[in-house]
Amino acid sequence: MERHQVAVYVGALAAGGLVGRAAPAAGPGLEYAINPVLAALLYVTFLQVPAAELLRSLKAGRFLAAALVVNFVVVPLVVTAMFAFLPEDQAVRLGVLLVLLAPCVDYVIVFSGLAGGSSQRLLAATPLLLLAQMVLLPGFLFLLMGADLADVVEAGPFVEAFAVLIVVPLTLAWCTQAWAARRPAGQKTADAMGTAMVPLMAATLLTVVASQVPELGDSLADVVRVVPFYLLFLVVMAFAGVGIARLFRLDVPAGRALVFTGATRNSLVVLPLALALPDRLAIAAVVVVTQTLVEVVGMVVYVRAVPRLLPAR
Repeated sequence: MERHQVAVYVGALAAGGLVGRAAPAAGPGLEYAINPVLAALLYVTFLQVPAAELLRSLKAGRFLAAALVVNFVVVPLVVTAMFAFLPEDQAVRLGVLLVLLAPCVDYVIVFSGLAGGSSQRLLAATPLLLLAQMVLLPGFLFLLMGADLADVVEAGPFVEAFAVLIVVPLTLAWCTQAWAARRPAGQKTADAMGTAMVPLMAATLLTVVASQVPELGDSLADVVRVVPFYLLFLVVMAFAGVGIARLFRLDVPAGRALVFTGATRNSLVVLPLALALPDRLAIAAVVVVTQTLVEVVGMVVYVRAVPRLLPAR
């Protein structure tokens, strides 16, 4: 499954679309399953890197600084340049801003690793990136859309996401690693959990898509109009990430990881925020999911293109 994981993910997206169309009544129930499945995925992700390696990678200050610059300086500038050309529907605009202004903290590690990027450094940056977006996202929304819509995004859901999707999985992963170091049963459990990465990623994508397809309704045309912006974002951020990596003089694995963190967005984690919006802004959640569909296909290209943009010396 690891050898063919990209095909598995694309198949999961397609299956989610079919389930959403065939059983639209299941959508609300599937929404409740998103956070538990995502938390399990992040637990397995954190389990792949020993705690000692994770703590050691926190000392990579140059990479962390570059990740902050690319995600919270370069990305907002790119999104601001695109903003005037977005569809005028406020819900559509809000959905685009929510997803593009929030850096990914989950499957970016998988795709970056496939391209030879440093998984350890991305894992170390994950809590910092989530905290930074929690603090900065309302301010970005205020600057681009005004106070009325900025007030819609509250800190509470982000705090909950940080606790449920970062603190709890990371703590459980470290406890599992400690158990594995002391008991054979713990090592067997850790090994078994390691084989669940691809199935959990597929389950997460299927659940998200299946829960949101029934919400499309008559809004399909509006949603399709944002796809070119998502594609343009992937193209621009590939070259911007390479430029920042060279500016900070990162080594090749760190540079590739930086390109991925600048391009991949936090669609799965911000989706609960979009789902909590008032009914008049309900289409924002579908706009967020649409970015996931575009991004997964884009990551297939990235896995092959990024090593060419930043070849091994």
